[in-house]
Amino acid sequence: MATAISRVPDPEASEDPLDSYSATVIRVAAAVTPHVAALEVNGTGRSGRFRTGAGSAVLFTSDGYLLTNAHVVGGARSGSAVYSDGTRTAVEVIGSDPLSDLAVVRGRAPTAKPAELGDAESLRVGQLVIAVGNPLGLAGSVTAGVVSGLGRSIPVWSGRNRRIIEDVIQTDAALNPGSSGGALADARGRIVGINTAVAGAGLGLAVPVNATSRRIIAALLKDGRVRRAYLGLVNTPVQLQPSAVVRTGHREGLLVVEVLADSPAQRAGLRAGDVLLSVGEKTVSNAESLQKLLFAEAIGVPLELAVLRDGAEIRVLAVPEEMNEK
Repeated sequence: MATAISRVPDPEASEDPLDSYSATVIRVAAAVTPHVAALEVNGTGRSGRFRTGAGSAVLFTSDGYLLTNAHVVGGARSGSAVYSDGTRTAVEVIGSDPLSDLAVVRGRAPTAKPAELGDAESLRVGQLVIAVGNPLGLAGSVTAGVVSGLGRSIPVWSGRNRRIIEDVIQTDAALNPGSSGGALADARGRIVGINTAVAGAGLGLAVPVNATSRRIIAALLKDGRVRRAYLGLVNTPVQLQPSAVVRTGHREGLLVVEVLADSPAQRAGLRAGDVLLSVGEKTVSNAESLQKLLFAEAIGVPLELAVLRDGAEIRVLAVPEEMNEK
């Protein structure tokens, strides 16, 4: 007679989910940490140079360009960066864009390879992300968590104006003091966001790396600033009712919450309650889809806007102006 033999699971052979999670975080941290530097920027006064800001920065080119937050560099023009291996370099501020909270600085070409920039458009809520910073010189400060939300908005100040940074990533990966400007990486070690503590309140937020932010980075590298077109709309994404989908062929749009006074949108006749369907024949359904149409080349160029109003689709013509940061 055959006797059944029970087998005791081998703990060494089993796959522990916690160990798998830990292994991923350890691997990504080891890969990303060499790309992240501690950043200190300086101002000049009657008593000489003094520190005006500090945070982290991410090396993204082989010739020494680093990406950080605009609020970290403030109005400074120079400073220093220290990599995790102790290598120090003087840096100059190449350009800063308060409306995206992104800035580019440059030091001498480092020995470390540049980070690989990913695409935040591929992120999903619940996905593992790892935040790496270099706060106050504490190299390789790592926290891990998941994507808690996408498409968030946070307020910033630019000059005397209050602006909104759109399409921000929210994560429960805690940000340590000084981690602003550091890297938010996916499980493959690609940089999908630049961490920002501009909103305060202990929120884990990051400016996404996507098509729009890549254009901003390119403009900062080329001109040191970003020229934007301005319509004067405050909007939010909205799903269209089935009947409207049938009539317009659009499933989503941007609900106009407010039309700013004396703006191109007001002069074009837009109203609160309108739903913006397309701009210049390009469908708009979220903040980024509209923002990517409003860079320098759109300034002064008439744009046809398709709008859903009181159940009917109408067309209006707006001429964007250059956004004034003052």
